[in-house]
Order: sequence, then structure tokens, then C-alpha cells
Amino acid sequence: MTVVALEALSFGLARTAAAAAAAGHRLCLLTGDRSVYRHELDTLPSGAALDVVDVDTFDVEATRRAFAAVPGVAGIVNTTDTWSVPAAVLAAEAGLPGPDPESVRLLRDKARVRDLLHGRGLGKSPALRVAPDPGSAAEVLRTVGLPAVLKDTAGTSSRDVWVVRDEEALRAALGEAGERALTGGLFAEPFLSGPLYSAETLSWGGESRLLGVLSRQTSREPAVREEAAAFPVVFPPGGLGEIEEWVGRVLHTAGHHDGFAHVEFVLTSEGPRLVEINRRIGGALVGEALCLSLRTNVYEAMIEVALGVRPALMDVHLEHTGPASGFVLVYADRPGVLTGWRGLDGLGDYPGSVRWFPTRAPGDAVRYVHDQRGCTGIVLAEGATAELALHRALSAAGGVRAVVVADDGP
Repeated sequence: MTVVALEALSFGLARTAAAAAAAGHRLCLLTGDRSVYRHELDTLPSGAALDVVDVDTFDVEATRRAFAAVPGVAGIVNTTDTWSVPAAVLAAEAGLPGPDPESVRLLRDKARVRDLLHGRGLGKSPALRVAPDPGSAAEVLRTVGLPAVLKDTAGTSSRDVWVVRDEEALRAALGEAGERALTGGLFAEPFLSGPLYSAETLSWGGESRLLGVLSRQTSREPAVREEAAAFPVVFPPGGLGEIEEWVGRVLHTAGHHDGFAHVEFVLTSEGPRLVEINRRIGGALVGEALCLSLRTNVYEAMIEVALGVRPALMDVHLEHTGPASGFVLVYADRPGVLTGWRGLDGLGDYPGSVRWFPTRAPGDAVRYVHDQRGCTGIVLAEGATAELALHRALSAAGGVRAVVVADDGP
């Protein structure tokens, strides 16, 4: 039998294939761009239970035909935001275990989630949908106030997010948004003051379990891109319990009852406040960090959910006995063509079992540098605590530079 993956995150494919094999299945990846998984495919162990089918995954009918051609499908997994709804629809059409497509559509709309939670007493204000035009500034000022955040209702990878602190910046952001090809619509919400984290959770039958909390460092304003992260964060006594209780209520209210979730929140002076819900395992190297810290392949839980089986990870005693992780994203400093990196040969000199995970290859064009599309690779380091691991990762990544030359193409 086969478990189908409709696209995937850049990392974690090898662990997913291993998890499928442990359940007695092969993994079949449907993808429109193999280069996204270049590192994973290049480092797969010999004999890995993985098949790759090339298909335009933005073409609904072509994807449906490719899916139907896979023999003996037992389940479907998806770890991306972009293909979460199509994956849920395919599962429903085939009578396979999976979420209600309507619940997935809800979670793909950040504004609808904000409104729902506000209506249930879990948010201070609803979302304000606005036209991407400077003429909307007065409505934002009157209804939301400053500072505020503007974002795409269906955005991913830190794209199309603006933090604005004065009217001039607000009007400029609204004008810029009007020039972008937004995935959804534009909305405004109050800015949350405090450090950013994400709760990494697993749910089954409406019961949610907190696997740990990831710290998240973003760039200095006005750009909003993720720079570094560390796992698992240690909180004072009672702090983790408060977050687990809060995130459980948020997920249940939002209708996420099964599978992984990556819930971003700001820990304000009034407690945790939601940024967004992603109904998947965390991106970048979050999955790897979970596997290291918990000393288990957490992707086995993903396969179990896809097969309609209660994940064993819901019931085991959770202990973070493995190493903590810190990782740093290495961005190009300007658009152009990537020719390679300086400093990779020195990573072995740093403590913490430092590893390099490239997200780009020499020859790739880098067109955007203000969001995660400009990331060329990730430096990961281990340590006894998330804090020490992050210090090691920052130290090692400090010597790595992406080398980019001007793109002279058309």
C-alpha cells in the first residue's frame, strides 16, 4: 500500500518516508518542482521507500489524475499551507481519512479565524478587511489604531506582512500591498507586543497535546522575516501548562481536531495571544528539532493520522531527553544568482554538531530577499538547552555568507 504526499515542506521527506515504511507502506510524492526537495532527495538512504511523480500540482485535474493512478492508496499527507485544501479534498473524494475540507478552508483564512476566535472570547478584536489602497488608512486608524499589522489572509512564509507604527508607514504599506499579487485578501489587526513563539502540537479526536514551544526571532522592522529559532523553550513552573491549556482551547474552537499544528503566538504581558494557526508540522527545521529532542521520528504520528489511527505519540510519556536545537536562516543580501557560500568549510570547527541544510543550489535565481524566499540555507546546532543551541547556531552561521552575482538574464 502507499501513502501519498501532495507536495511537502523542504525538509522532513526522508523521515516521512521512513515513517511510512515503518507502517508497512511506501511514500509517493506528487510534486511540481523536485528542486524544492533537492537536499532531501540527495541524502535519502539507499532503498528508501519513496516514489516521486512529477505533476503540475497547481493543476487540479492533473493532480487528481496523478493521484488516481497511484496504486493501493491508504492515506494522504500534506505538510504545506498551499496544498492543504487540495489534499483534504482528494482524501474526501477517495473516502480516505482526513479533515473536513471546509475546516481546512477556514484555517487557511487568517481573517476568518480571527473573527471566529474573537466571537468565542479568545481574541481582543476581529479582523478588519481592507482594500489594498492608501485610501483605507482612515478606516484602519479609526478601527484598529496604531501600531498595526497588515497581512494577506492566506499568506505563507512571512510574505506580504507589514508592521506599521505611524500614518505615513500605513499609507505606504497599503500602497505596496496594492501592487502585490495577494493569495487572499488584505486585513489589519492590532500589533502584539512581546516575544514570538510557536506551540508545536499534535491532536486526535479533539484532544490536543503540546509537544513543546519553539522560540522565533524575526528581523528588525520594517521587514518581517524569520531569522532564527530554538527548541524546546524552558518556561518557569506553570508557564508551559498555561500555554498548553490556551492552545488546546484555540485549536478546538478553530475546528482543528486531528494531526499536527504549528500555532504562532506572542507572549504578551496579558498572556499568550494568537498570531496564526498552521494545521501542519512546523516548517524549516522544526520537524528535525522535534525528532532530536524527543528522540523519536515524530513523522510516524503524521502517517498514523493519515491512516486513521490514533498516534502513539498522543499517549507516551513525553521527555525531552535528546539535544535541544537552534537554527539560523542564511539569506542572500541582494537579488541575483546564487553562486555558492563562503564559510561552510569552517562549520565543523564549531561546537554543537553543526549541520548545513541548503534550500538553494548554485545557479538558482534569488529574486526576493525580504521574506523567506530569500533564504539560501539553514545552519542547525545542538546543545543542552534551546538557549545554548541557539547561541551555537548564531555563532556558526555568523561566518556563512551567500555569494550572489548580478542576474544578467532577460
